[in-house]
Amino acid sequence: MALAHSFSVALVGLDGHVVKVEADLAQGIPGLSITGLPDASLNEARDRIRAAVTNSGQAWPTTKKVTIGLSPASLPKRGSGFDIALAAAVLAADGIVPASELTDVLLLGELGLDGSVRGVAGVLPAVLAGSRQGFTRAVVPMANLAEAQLLPGITAYGVSTLRSLVALLRRVPYDEPAPPTAPVPPPDEHPKDFLEVAGQPVGRTACEVAAAGGHNLLMTGPPGCGKTLLAERVPGILPLLSLDESLEVTAIHSVAEQLPPDAPLVCRPPFQAPHHGATAASIVGGGSGIARPGAASLAHRGVLFLDEAPEFRGGVLDALRQPLESGRISIRRVGGTATYPARFALLLAANPCPCARSESSCTCTPERRRSYLSRLSGPLLDRMDISVGLSAITRQEVMADRGSGDSSADMAARVAHARETALCRLAGTPWRTNGDVPPTILGQRWPIKRAALARAGSFMDEGLLTARGFGRVQRLAWTLADLADRGEPTEVEVDLALSLRLGDLWTRRRAA
Repeated sequence: MALAHSFSVALVGLDGHVVKVEADLAQGIPGLSITGLPDASLNEARDRIRAAVTNSGQAWPTTKKVTIGLSPASLPKRGSGFDIALAAAVLAADGIVPASELTDVLLLGELGLDGSVRGVAGVLPAVLAGSRQGFTRAVVPMANLAEAQLLPGITAYGVSTLRSLVALLRRVPYDEPAPPTAPVPPPDEHPKDFLEVAGQPVGRTACEVAAAGGHNLLMTGPPGCGKTLLAERVPGILPLLSLDESLEVTAIHSVAEQLPPDAPLVCRPPFQAPHHGATAASIVGGGSGIARPGAASLAHRGVLFLDEAPEFRGGVLDALRQPLESGRISIRRVGGTATYPARFALLLAANPCPCARSESSCTCTPERRRSYLSRLSGPLLDRMDISVGLSAITRQEVMADRGSGDSSADMAARVAHARETALCRLAGTPWRTNGDVPPTILGQRWPIKRAALARAGSFMDEGLLTARGFGRVQRLAWTLADLADRGEPTEVEVDLALSLRLGDLWTRRRAA
């Protein structure tokens, strides 16, 4: 009897678990069996690795009974990323490669029938999990090498064939083609700039405040007034991600197989804009087996933009209420519970009525308008920090504003300064923006003077502002103070926060 083992990683969401792959060659009826809760694709590896080994010029133990055990046996394993670990364990048990070379190395990759090693999803979180458990070496497909090399403290090797893996484990020279050079994307000659948006000073201010504090924003207005134009330009004024944030976001995109081929590290805040026909699973995550991340998690540390928000299916928008509060999404399946981070700024855009005509030609009754906007539930609207109504653009505004106003570069500079100010204030805490801070903590550690909050308190007493809304007004006031470079919010910032929070209601109350 011969026994050898190798190591790979099973992912449950973003959590990686090192799996010990044991191969036993014994006398008995020839065959190959895999134990330890493999899924269908992993069970099919029996045929893949046998064909890959023989087509790579190595002998398969045809006269032996081959048993492969995956430990811990109680952990569900899925996918084809275990293939090269399975093949290496069998080859080590048969004496073709030294078993001692497999004791401290992670093996990740899918095998083709011809012995080629193909890329797999989730390499970054898998290698990170191995590094945390003391592994210092990893062998990954050449297609994933750049991704694996993002982590310091672990040496990653790329292989494109099983022959190369055998040579690497034998420590003999081998000719491995260089990893393909990532194509360099052409520079964006026409970046989306706020200068292209005519008029809408209120919308511009709302977008800048939302970007500076990571706040949620609802924009309502007639079609053609610029709601989508404004939302699409918000990512251009957000600061670049820090290294820790980049690795976190990259890991999510790696699991979802959404990493762009020309950039293994996501450096810019992501922007997700799913169609209004999207299902709840595509927004919050789902699928068979272990749930995969949806648009909300792919927008982590960035922006999730839902255009024509009332047109989304019932329940889809309300499914976002949990991540808006906790910053995480947990999805339970039979195969396990997957938890993904989902701390994003939610941007909603909505027409005031379903006909989507201009105000002068709209024939919708007030009841129909109310019914249309009521598709946005009260609890969801209560979680929107900013709610602004945009008016139609006139010809005079188009002609007057063309080429004028603040550019995205000017706004980005102010946003970066405000975020740096907030980051200094929040140093030593788990939060990075004002929009992340729980209102109770905000009121305890960074209280605003009672005199400045007097009007907000009266609105709360009248039932026009909920307790959640009162806390969000305070967070908005801090962001406005950071933008104005003030040490703390004053009555001016609180009143402006109320106007951004309450929209038309604030205008009517001030007029009264």
